[in-house]
Amino acid sequence: MNREPPSSDAAAERRTVKVSKYLSRHLRHQPERIGITLDESGWVRIDTLIAAATAHGFRFTRAELEHVVTANDKQRFAVAEGRIRASQGHSVDVDLKLPPATPPAYLFHGTVARNAAAIRTEGLRPMNRHAVHLSPDRETATRVGARRGRPVVLSVDAGAMHRDGHVFQVSANGVWLTAAVPADYIRFPNRH
Repeated sequence: MNREPPSSDAAAERRTVKVSKYLSRHLRHQPERIGITLDESGWVRIDTLIAAATAHGFRFTRAELEHVVTANDKQRFAVAEGRIRASQGHSVDVDLKLPPATPPAYLFHGTVARNAAAIRTEGLRPMNRHAVHLSPDRETATRVGARRGRPVVLSVDAGAMHRDGHVFQVSANGVWLTAAVPADYIRFPNRH
């Protein structure tokens, strides 16, 4: 059997994914693991991040970092004034300083069937994150749910929540955030 070596495009894509996952881990969850400190809004200087990663055995260039930031379809990271931060999804204590925003009438949440029973009774909770993440459209929510298995897309009556005093924010990459979604505001697909 004659196997061709992997293409340079495939190798480049694997490298991009590896750098993206590394950034997510350390900018959202474990900055202390490589000795960096995020400021109160989650920012760290890019040169500090690269130096810390290098010192801990994971080398990447500024060009690779910039490629990850611009090429990521979910726009997980933001860059400004020589600094970088994750757009949302933190388990470490940060305040993204996002202003309250008026959500569309409906937002969506992608999950899997095994979570449906708990969501029916408890609603959507942030778990180890600071907020519940909601998508602006079904397609995005479907992709989010598909990361963990066969997706189930829930509709959230965000308009009613907002009228009832629940606060929403929207991150730089269009993910809607709220503290929790009580079960009364969630519409489940018929089969779940």
